Amino acid sequence: MELPIPHHDGSPLHVDNLSPTLGETVRVRVRVPADYGPLVAVRTRSNPDHEPAWTDAALIGSADGWDWWEADVVVGNPRHGYRWLFQHEDGRVHWLNQSGLHTLETLDAEDFALVASPPPPEWMYDAVMYQVFPDRFARSAQADEHETPDWAIPAAWDDPVDTVAPGRSQQFYGGDLDGLTGKLDHLVELGVNLLYLTPVFPAASNHRYDASSFLSVDPLLGGDEAYIRLIEAAHERGIRIIGDLTSNHSGDRHEWFLSALGNPAAPAEEFYYFTDEGNTEYVSWLGYPTLPKFNWASEKLRERFIDGPDSVVAKWLKPPYSTDGWRIDVANMTGRLGEVDLNAEVRQLLRRTMIDINPETILLGESTNDAVSDLQGDGWHGAMTYPSFTRPLWGWLSEPVATRYVSAEGEEVTDPWFFGQPIGGIPRYTAAQFVAAVTRFTAGIPWRVRLGNMQPLDTHDTARFATHAAPGSIPLAVGLSMTLPGLPVVFAGDEYGVIGVDGEASRTPMPWGSESEPEVAARLALYRDLIRLRRDHPVLGTGGLRWVHVDDDTVIFVRESAEESILVLASSGDVDVELASISVPRAADAVDLYGDATLATASDGSVLITADGPVFAAWALPGVVLP
Repeated sequence: MELPIPHHDGSPLHVDNLSPTLGETVRVRVRVPADYGPLVAVRTRSNPDHEPAWTDAALIGSADGWDWWEADVVVGNPRHGYRWLFQHEDGRVHWLNQSGLHTLETLDAEDFALVASPPPPEWMYDAVMYQVFPDRFARSAQADEHETPDWAIPAAWDDPVDTVAPGRSQQFYGGDLDGLTGKLDHLVELGVNLLYLTPVFPAASNHRYDASSFLSVDPLLGGDEAYIRLIEAAHERGIRIIGDLTSNHSGDRHEWFLSALGNPAAPAEEFYYFTDEGNTEYVSWLGYPTLPKFNWASEKLRERFIDGPDSVVAKWLKPPYSTDGWRIDVANMTGRLGEVDLNAEVRQLLRRTMIDINPETILLGESTNDAVSDLQGDGWHGAMTYPSFTRPLWGWLSEPVATRYVSAEGEEVTDPWFFGQPIGGIPRYTAAQFVAAVTRFTAGIPWRVRLGNMQPLDTHDTARFATHAAPGSIPLAVGLSMTLPGLPVVFAGDEYGVIGVDGEASRTPMPWGSESEPEVAARLALYRDLIRLRRDHPVLGTGGLRWVHVDDDTVIFVRESAEESILVLASSGDVDVELASISVPRAADAVDLYGDATLATASDGSVLITADGPVFAAWALPGVVLP
């Protein structure tokens, strides 16, 4: 039987103000198992201006086997880190930070953190995101009237996806915004309430990340009026919409770029990194000439693009569009080139503009690897990032099969795709390694920002998780995305069981009309049920996280608040776990919410959880008692 350790997180149970201002005093609380001591002292250690500061905690009471200590912390910096110190009567010293309990002094980077910048809107915590790749979602009757563009390779809706260049970026199915509007009731039935569209600007590709303008919607999608119709129809149904913007680059057909290409001293010359006197050579994203990189040292570029009410960023947040925020493509590389690093300036300015236009908007950045350095609360509310959830989930719940497929270069590939990493396919992790990876890649992110991190099983840039999912693991994967701290994401088609071997093959046109097929109907029901679980229980959006049990097959955790707690089980094998009563207080009052598992309590209050695996299950528990 595992015994609990001292616990603290950034949730309201433990922090009385999640949106402090500089100089404000915040009360923080830590709970300690009653038999953990005896303790001589409990303290917080902060590091304002990189000089340690200490406060003593006072014991404020006990409840359900836990002693609660409280201390005051004065917020000295925009990101104010703090940790807990426990001094034992026998001379031992323990430190508690976001990576766990330690006997050695810990890193400042992994401290708990208070963030003194404006908070995200409250609605973000209730959001379940649905990602749409417009060309592949749905066609309206008007789509047939659009003339095929010069760059496109036309495809019928049931044609297979062409994963080899040039088809990879130029195969054109013709999905449009009115087609999406006509399918919004599907989103309502599914239960999602936040729609994220990949770019809608005119471009010369099916993905539209090579924008030729940021000031209009691609006529192939129906133009500005179709976008307005979609936004209004979505808002009427309680669905918010965010757009996708490339702050790192434009397309090579963009009006700014064309005005400066081969034209030294053009006003827009400073928007890009031209490398020769004739402005014919330039820096581009990863060497792709169609994606010339922006130079954010240009004040004129900032004014046109992100700064103030007349900027591109502002235009789409204001009426008649009134979108609800932005996802920023290649946010990790934006403003960075060699010795130049203007990323913080760009993200902070972008967010200030958004606050001025509408503070109820969200800002998410793409940072597909370790995003900790950028996710400190000064700009991005969260990120599309993979190592803190998606990649470790694949490692635990996949059963990779060597399937031959063709890459963008036309080469035959055998190893399963794994986020572009040349490591011989999908690694194999245990449940314990999954938890270790989640902890490692979130330990340096303030709690408030972690809640905005997107938690997709897959996206338009990845293979589909279902392609190599182990038998019975889909409910575990979807359930974890809905119950762990973060922003759940459904990539359109996941709820139909769509598969795809890499990021292009995953962009399959939606299989409308297959809803009555037994496997599809079951998958749709699974998604509806687990999204409803998330939406019906606010604690899953804002509550704390406490790991209760972890082994090679099984994770058990609880999301906690004063109003309600949710106990979650996810296991790839059979389950027979005994938990101490202090780990799951008042478990006798548990109410089954989802899954086929048994929770029983003994006379001493200990808890036995059993199930045949693989299994995902959840129970509602009473809220945490604060003394």
